[in-house]
Amino acid sequence: MGRQPGSVQPNFYGCRIKISDFALLGISFLLAVLSGGCKKREEDRLTPAQVHQITRDLAAAASAAVPPGTPIKLRQGPQPGNNDYLRIVLKNDSTADAQHAVVAKLMQSLNTVATKNHLTQDPPTQTGDLLHFKLRHSGVPTLEIEIVTRATPTSSAGAKNSGGKAAGARLAIIIDDLGSDRAAAQAIFALGYHLTISVLPNHEHSMDIAKEAHRLGFQVMLHLPMQSVANETPEAQELHPGMPASEVAALVDRFLQNVPDVAGVNNHQGSQATADAELMDELMPVLRDRHLFYVDSRTTAATVAYDTAQDFGVRSAFRNVPFLDDVAEVAAVRKQLELVLRAAREKGPVVAIGHPHASTLQALGEVLPRAQELGVHLVLASELVH
Repeated sequence: MGRQPGSVQPNFYGCRIKISDFALLGISFLLAVLSGGCKKREEDRLTPAQVHQITRDLAAAASAAVPPGTPIKLRQGPQPGNNDYLRIVLKNDSTADAQHAVVAKLMQSLNTVATKNHLTQDPPTQTGDLLHFKLRHSGVPTLEIEIVTRATPTSSAGAKNSGGKAAGARLAIIIDDLGSDRAAAQAIFALGYHLTISVLPNHEHSMDIAKEAHRLGFQVMLHLPMQSVANETPEAQELHPGMPASEVAALVDRFLQNVPDVAGVNNHQGSQATADAELMDELMPVLRDRHLFYVDSRTTAATVAYDTAQDFGVRSAFRNVPFLDDVAEVAAVRKQLELVLRAAREKGPVVAIGHPHASTLQALGEVLPRAQELGVHLVLASELVH
């Protein structure tokens, strides 16, 4: 007769134990083994303080390996489980061989610190001038490192032809704050010029205006709401200092869903946000990963947005003349446009920003016909980023 479940059987020591007791003992043993393994893994995991110290050691090693003055930024994860970041920006102002030698020396120095701390490196990814890789400890992502090779900016006078003269004066005009007024958008479209429009998200006509502009061949930008230090009316949702990276990315993605066909981004207000280095460090990888360019509207002299964009390999530019309509009167805007055309001819590419005021649109209609006569080419904002 076979053994019945729960029957009593003699063991090797003459004791009598139920078969079901073996199962309980086995489960208990398995749980003890798994618990021990989990405790072992917990013991192997680095504490946030240890990770931060390794990040500082890596930054110090990088500083010793690269030319003096090389920008090196580190950011420590604000909470346990968040990775630390290290970013090194190498200026590409030497020969290719010299540049390769600097990168090789840098990687060797970083590898020495990583090996000492039992870190392993994921295969690096190369996107343009950006090299990115992760370091792990016991298989857990611990640090992210970015090495950017940034070209030395050329003269603001623009490209030269063989005769030493400017190869063509270029001007990009961005019209901000579209989204609420369909009539203003239609008036811009009716001008028939190569303008770039920047649309605020979550306004009554944001999506319709963006779609129509794209259909008509206008370049569309997201006018990204950011916190201001002034008493300006804030948008319902905006980027502000202290936002974690995940919230920055999620908010930008929601805005992009509301403003389709976007090629780039510029800031709406943002005198506080664009001066906050940590927030800009969070924003620029989001724009880079979504292949969007950035134009710094320069609403404050303290802005770090353009430099941060450059550091992260985001194609970027900045407003380099006064706003067209700080004084929203036709005569004032007309005068400012004349100065902009002269600046484009004498100093190189110009990025100008105006707003959909009736006075601005009237002045544009009066002055822009003269641009071509003066040798100034009206271009899209994307043509002046680098």
